[in-house]
Amino acid sequence: MNSHTGLDDYQLIVRALSDRLVDAQTPIRVLDAVKWDDSIRSEFLKHKGKKLPAVDRAYYANRPLSFDASAKKLEFQNIERDITRQLGQFNPVGKIMRRMCREYRMVIRMLEARGTEDFGLISQELYGAASDAFHAGDPTLADLGLMFSDFLNNIDKRGDLKDEAKTLTAKEAVNLLQQRLNKVFGEEEGTIRVFESDGILADAAAGADYIKIRADAMFNERDVKALEVHEGLVHVATTLNGLSQPVCTFLAKGPPSSTVTQEGLAILMEVITFASYPTRLRKLTNRTRAIHMAEEGADFLQVFDFYREQGFSQEQSYSNANRVFRGSTPNGLPFTKDLSYLKGFIMIYNYIQLAVRKGKLEQIPLLFCGKTTLEDMRSLRQLVDEGLVVAPKYLPPQFSDLNSLSAWMCFSNFLNHLSLDRIEADYANIL
Repeated sequence: MNSHTGLDDYQLIVRALSDRLVDAQTPIRVLDAVKWDDSIRSEFLKHKGKKLPAVDRAYYANRPLSFDASAKKLEFQNIERDITRQLGQFNPVGKIMRRMCREYRMVIRMLEARGTEDFGLISQELYGAASDAFHAGDPTLADLGLMFSDFLNNIDKRGDLKDEAKTLTAKEAVNLLQQRLNKVFGEEEGTIRVFESDGILADAAAGADYIKIRADAMFNERDVKALEVHEGLVHVATTLNGLSQPVCTFLAKGPPSSTVTQEGLAILMEVITFASYPTRLRKLTNRTRAIHMAEEGADFLQVFDFYREQGFSQEQSYSNANRVFRGSTPNGLPFTKDLSYLKGFIMIYNYIQLAVRKGKLEQIPLLFCGKTTLEDMRSLRQLVDEGLVVAPKYLPPQFSDLNSLSAWMCFSNFLNHLSLDRIEADYANIL
């Protein structure tokens, strides 16, 4: 045992390889590399949404990556080789780290291909496509998005489910969110910082130990609750849990495959804490539908018009369409990262449901150990048993005490055996 670190020789090898992986990925910032600057937005809005944005291969060439792509790919390749040399072919933690190396190389290839068809094709490899089915014979993600939209349309017809007015400024939302997160993470630790920021596409974005709020955005109380559970209790908490790992430090950093798990967990948390609402869910279905439109050949103007038809302003419609085509061209294949929300929710829900059905409740909190992926869950369980991974420090109450969640999932499993079509026919006279 090494007295200085408290780690044995094997753990020190894993830690060293893990740290190399973390260092190597540091300069790779996907969203920064694919975003369009404000001049594109201004020019588009000046033409009232009638002219395609002037973004092509040359546009990205004038915005070089913040790292040497060839050198960075070689660095990941060398780390991958060293993982095999030092840990062997079948070592569980080695398998996870090797997959991360391969994913990061693919990410770099995608960023090198900005403004070309390959960008969209590699994006589909990393994040999936809207036309993907979950299981043989099941509906595709695009099909589910449409089904979800139909359910929301039925709710929309009710006049008493309108959203509360957004009366909170960014500054007020920052203060309120900071207070709520201090109660969860400990005020004295100053664990999470919440602050205003310019230049972000979404209303809010999470970092390692912070949440930034877009300075010109407006919010209501429900929005703040959703940000608390989505950004705070999932995104920041899993990062902090990853940073608390004494050996597997790579769990603090998420490759693309972890995005699906992360966003799925975040949406599930919104649902089970009653923090979500129809308008917010509509965002997810719209994103899925918009990506599917682009996969089928729709250009930026057609996706922009789709959002206008949904009642969004020109500015909002531009931002929404921009999410679909960033990294690509206005008539190219989409950036499919935003499929992660709906796709992840379905996958996480099914995973937890099966864990409850099979009596493997101990697997569920492991989702919060860091930036995990579903395919690694069995390996993670093994790594916890071996002492290479520690249990998550920060867990939402719904996952630290699994009684209520288990009961909910038991009912869900039970109800899945009933025919909804038959129920609908039988209840026709009382609804």
